[in-house]
Amino acid sequence: MADDMDMMAMMGISGFGKATHKKQLDPSRFDKNKRQERVETTAGSSKNQENVVEPEVEEDDSDDEGPMPPPRPTRDGEMEADEEPEYEPSDEEDDLPQFPITHEVTLKDHTKVISAIGLDTSGARMVTGSHDYDCKLWDFGGMDMRCKPFKTWEPSGSYYIHDLKFSNDGTKFLCVSGTTQPKIYDRDGEELSTFIKGDPYIRDMKNTSGHVSEVTSCAWHPKDPKVFITSSADSTIRIWDADNKRKQKTVIVVKSKERGARTKVTTCNYSPEGNLIGGGCLDGALHMWQTSSNFVRPNMTIENAHVKGTDMGSLVFSVDRQTVLTRGGDDTVKLWDLRSFKKPLAVHSGLTTLYPSTNAVFSPDDKYVITGAGATAKGGQGRLVFLNKYNLEEVKSLVVDATPVKVAWHSKINQIVTGLSNGQVVVLYSPVTSLNGAKLLSNKGPPRKVTVEDMSDAVTAPTILTPHALPMFRDLDPARGTKRKREKERMDPRKSKRPELPVTGPGRGGRVGASATQHIVQNLVRDTTRDVDPREALLKYADLADKDPQWTSAWKVNQPTPVFASEEEKEEKEE
Repeated sequence: MADDMDMMAMMGISGFGKATHKKQLDPSRFDKNKRQERVETTAGSSKNQENVVEPEVEEDDSDDEGPMPPPRPTRDGEMEADEEPEYEPSDEEDDLPQFPITHEVTLKDHTKVISAIGLDTSGARMVTGSHDYDCKLWDFGGMDMRCKPFKTWEPSGSYYIHDLKFSNDGTKFLCVSGTTQPKIYDRDGEELSTFIKGDPYIRDMKNTSGHVSEVTSCAWHPKDPKVFITSSADSTIRIWDADNKRKQKTVIVVKSKERGARTKVTTCNYSPEGNLIGGGCLDGALHMWQTSSNFVRPNMTIENAHVKGTDMGSLVFSVDRQTVLTRGGDDTVKLWDLRSFKKPLAVHSGLTTLYPSTNAVFSPDDKYVITGAGATAKGGQGRLVFLNKYNLEEVKSLVVDATPVKVAWHSKINQIVTGLSNGQVVVLYSPVTSLNGAKLLSNKGPPRKVTVEDMSDAVTAPTILTPHALPMFRDLDPARGTKRKREKERMDPRKSKRPELPVTGPGRGGRVGASATQHIVQNLVRDTTRDVDPREALLKYADLADKDPQWTSAWKVNQPTPVFASEEEKEEKEE
């Protein structure tokens, strides 16, 4: 083998094939996305927060001294020079950043408050919903430095988006808006199914096929990718089969101790094993049902878990299967233990809640809790608050431009996504501990300007059209592209000029919509005899009556043949 390599070197052959050109990335490409708000956080926060921020500043100074080496060898070199390998603070500095918040990318495309955020299991795609009625799909791998979504649409007309959840397999996501009908879309934003709404005139909620009031939240089953639940203001939680859009599987009717025995269910969720369904209500109650029960009454209940009349923004089960985290509209975050479901384990108050959909989530390592705190003054800055899971004490506070409403911490890419009240989506990450996601944007440079040399000959040169040529000599229209592109454009309703679909729900844009009972009347069996022409209906049997008469068959043998006088004879007599 060595002789062969020597022979190839003598002949001037360095290898087989063309050597691939590897792109050299700028090692300082993440510096432009580094957060600058840390100075403001240090100046306006407590002493504990200053102690958290100071080591980060020292790390930046140490990185600037050398010719961009990795951070760990630099710190090890400092330890060897000081000859203090047993010094404990240096061992703590050896650890990676505590939270992935050193850098940020801002996605600006919504115009109003972000009310829903959904990330798929791989962290490659994200869907956001807002009070501007729009849903937007983002692809981190396909975005450039302009940070624009690849699809925008209105799922339900002029209704707010309440919740968005990707399925566990990442192939589809649920969309819940202010209407009574949840919808399922595929990962490209194409609608797969719209689920039925119930009859608003039926009092018993168990006898309706769907929700009769606005849907507030949704959750997928952690084990079964075809089962999901939705909660609504009609005081029910409904279990659906994704393949059956005509009727839900099971109805959980939430009974309140208030007058009328009904309450708005603001949030719902599954436990990690799928054996518990949790629901938070407007009357402050927190309920738990076992999925193996008949759902007549909850298995565990806490009355006045949060202040009555405030929306419970989120209900999250921990991966330890024992603790539950709730974010209430009463400016508190509470931690509950399922083994002693009576009083909260810990409570953190003073978190200003300006939007009812404000949520709180666990960190991927299940050690911290992150939530948003609203601005104290109009137009002021909000805070992302990191809490210790076990006692809910504040560990770190991060200043952001506006009030954080929705927060998501993805476990695979280790990045924090938060939606603000000004319509911005901020992705926080660390170049050291995070993977892909927003880091992919820094690996791409700004889009290069198109020159004349980049354009193909089909665009620059004049096109000769030969419509009557034989198929084997016919040139395709260069603007149409390939077959795959044509099929993709066919799916786009704008490019294919698909007619507008019938309006469902209230009218919009001058078009009259369906009434509250029209969907019920359409399902009834209608008598269509009034719409049939009677003459055509009788003439259908003319041929059959001539061939096989039933009532005049007795005269068929001796019936005389009719003889008609000709018109010519009459005319002659008249003359």
